[in-house]
Amino acid sequence: MTFSLVARCANTGMFGLAISSSSPAVAARCSFARASVGAVATQNITDPSLGPMALDFMQSGLNAEQAIQRIQHEAEFLEYRQVLAVDTNGLTAIHSGENSLGIWTDAKANNVASGGNLLANDTVPQRIVDAYLDATGHIGDRLIAAMHAGLSAGGEAGPIHSAGMKIVDKVAWPVADLRCDWTTDCPIENIATAWDIYKPQLDAYLQRASDPREAPSYGVPGDQ
Repeated sequence: MTFSLVARCANTGMFGLAISSSSPAVAARCSFARASVGAVATQNITDPSLGPMALDFMQSGLNAEQAIQRIQHEAEFLEYRQVLAVDTNGLTAIHSGENSLGIWTDAKANNVASGGNLLANDTVPQRIVDAYLDATGHIGDRLIAAMHAGLSAGGEAGPIHSAGMKIVDKVAWPVADLRCDWTTDCPIENIATAWDIYKPQLDAYLQRASDPREAPSYGVPGDQ
């Protein structure tokens, strides 16, 4: 019920991921990223504990492939799970269990990996990977372009209802964490619209955290 990608920007070292599903609030359960460590998506009959587990393994010094191997060795019911990871060197790794739902497949390249289940067809993850690699600009722009490509390739077999995009960079919290937890419209379009609004303000929110004395005004009624 899900298609996603995890990615690293080779120019900035930022990590990001984007995800969508027919299920509600998919990003709340399936998206994990840690600055200077990596990004992980865990999906298909989801076990959210696998995201932090993989990030902990990578933070301890394992690369993405080694982290996925540790999860395969230590976690239960992996035949029902899909886990995607990217590390600080851009190495990517994927586990897709044989009990993943419906049409399922995955694809990866340096700095980006994609996977999905209950897909309309088996081309969707490769189209997502190709679109991310072909796109330019901010990692957020590239994540949105990749998700649009996945949607254009057929996306999920049924309608999608939730989506999310998370980006991390240098600080302990996500610098962008945009979610559409439920809609009968297209959640990817909702996230794309939110990104268009949020992107010009991203640096201002970081400034407010680091030194509010230098922060720009909020530009809302009542702001002095």
